[in-house]
Amino acid sequence: MSTTDPRHYDVILSPVITEKATNASEHNKIIFKVAMDATKPQIKEAVEKLFDVKVKSVNTLRRRGKWKLFKGRAGRQSDSKRAVVTLQEGEKIDVTTGL
Repeated sequence: MSTTDPRHYDVILSPVITEKATNASEHNKIIFKVAMDATKPQIKEAVEKLFDVKVKSVNTLRRRGKWKLFKGRAGRQSDSKRAVVTLQEGEKIDVTTGL
């Protein structure tokens, strides 16, 4: 793998491992938790450099934190930003192995 810029690790925080994300991976889509100020071109560049794949498109969504009860006290989950990365045909990322 080529040398990677450490800033790419600041853009891509972690893969999202949920049932919906697993179903999306069957359609060549990977979901990542990304930095709140990350842009689509930054996300595309980071995924291409870190995983050595070709990205077809990037869609982002901002998830507002929910109000939850924790041990009887009200608390708010933090906001997060997610990116749905669609890969070119034939490309694959195994998110279970890590970086």
